[in-house]
Amino acid sequence: MNQDAILNMLHMQHRMNSRVHEDWINQHFEWYRATWIECGELMDHVGYKWWKKQAPDMEQVRLEVVDIWHFGLSALFDTDTDLELLSGQIATDFSAAGDDESDDRGASQRIHAATEALAQHALETKGFSVPLFRALMQACDLSADALYRHYVGKNVLNFFRQDHGYQDGTYIKEWQGREDNEHLSELLESLDAAESGFPEAVYEALSVRYAQVT
Repeated sequence: MNQDAILNMLHMQHRMNSRVHEDWINQHFEWYRATWIECGELMDHVGYKWWKKQAPDMEQVRLEVVDIWHFGLSALFDTDTDLELLSGQIATDFSAAGDDESDDRGASQRIHAATEALAQHALETKGFSVPLFRALMQACDLSADALYRHYVGKNVLNFFRQDHGYQDGTYIKEWQGREDNEHLSELLESLDAAESGFPEAVYEALSVRYAQVT
């Protein structure tokens, strides 16, 4: 993954977390717990119940992977974190993870194994493994470009929610019969993530659509 993209995401994550608590790093929030719980939600979308018919919802699976990345990035911060150095280390970890083309298991089995490995690591270390996350991305067929596009989109949506009453309960999460996440995914398809004003364009698109609801 491109180091500049990683650095941008780190800055965006810091701004979002600071919105929730200005001294968020020193609060030592349990990011690892949020990680493994999100892993459980991901498994629901993949399907794991052998006693009933289930079909993986890969769009929702990939959105859960993006949510995990928010918590993973947060877990990698420390009080004296140098974001330049951290982004370089994350880029190195992504490269070192590589691609495992020898795995001949079915798609769902690969996702199950990768999800459980990441969750197990989070529970055992109370930390976050970039290589294991990279393996989960591979299992879910989520590219680095797609991760960046959806990460920026979800980060902007989180700010949008805060700006429109998420904490006091006045925000409307369901728009015209669909959750805001679904509207976000649709809007992202029409925007260029390579543009420098991509985050601002996402926010504006959300504002226009939300105005139709309120």
